[in-house]
Amino acid sequence: MSKKLKLRLGTRGSDLARTQSGTVAASLEKAGFDVELVIIKTAGDQNQTALFGSIGAQGVFVREIEQALVEKRIELAVHSFKDLPTQSPDELVVAAVPARVDPADLLLVRRSLLAGDKDEFIPLAKGAKVGTASARRRVWLKHFRSDLNIEPLRGNVPTRVRKLAEGEYDAIVLAAAGVERLTAEERLGDLGDIEVVRLDPAKFVPAPAQGALALQCRRDDRRVLAALATVDHAPSHLAVNAERDALARAEGGCNVAFGAYCRRCSGGAHELLVMHDRNGIVRSARVRGRDSKKLGDIAWATLETGGDES
Repeated sequence: MSKKLKLRLGTRGSDLARTQSGTVAASLEKAGFDVELVIIKTAGDQNQTALFGSIGAQGVFVREIEQALVEKRIELAVHSFKDLPTQSPDELVVAAVPARVDPADLLLVRRSLLAGDKDEFIPLAKGAKVGTASARRRVWLKHFRSDLNIEPLRGNVPTRVRKLAEGEYDAIVLAAAGVERLTAEERLGDLGDIEVVRLDPAKFVPAPAQGALALQCRRDDRRVLAALATVDHAPSHLAVNAERDALARAEGGCNVAFGAYCRRCSGGAHELLVMHDRNGIVRSARVRGRDSKKLGDIAWATLETGGDES
């Protein structure tokens, strides 16, 4: 009987990161591999007060993990794909993307602060205090509701929800993927008097690759590349690549307001929506095509020639 391939999987230590990595580990173990989780603290984890963009360059949640891969202290890493820079060390490659979950953002609101008209796109009472550390979410919220009071919010997902429940904020914005994964693992608890509103990703355009995981390994490690191929979901991989192609052209990071969302249309075509803030003007573009590898270029070119004011 052949010996199982042992894989050391590097991950952040938050509840969400452990949940995500545990799901990947379980899939690999089903495929016959022996997986050990290795917890690695990143710069983003060590600073829980500053806004993401002020901590440093893009990659604050992945640099230390990528270094562990390069130094062969781990065989693979699981990242929230939206945290991964568009440029990583040459030695590394994203070998697989498991099936993506909901890419949308969620607005979590204390029910007493819901607007009278719940059909409003962002159904919040005038002047409500909304917490987020994301530059993109801050800009989108102000773009759609200039009256809102946007305040910084850091911490893991359970901490943010607790701060909302305790009244520090009237509402917060979170990725649907994180809420979904933690709820499934029963790590989020009862939301109580909190209403959850899904923000249509075709309008409140999410971060590129939001809802997707990136499984990264060394480019020359053939055994691990073969192992990760067993958990790759080609449609998800294709969609997030189109979104990140557009992001690369925007030179985006944690301090840039840029969104991209790719979805499959009828007839085998794909549609890519992008949204970008430049000099205080939010513009968007919507492009379609059968060759998803070209959509990022086309969408960015559309933005460069003016796009549409959203």
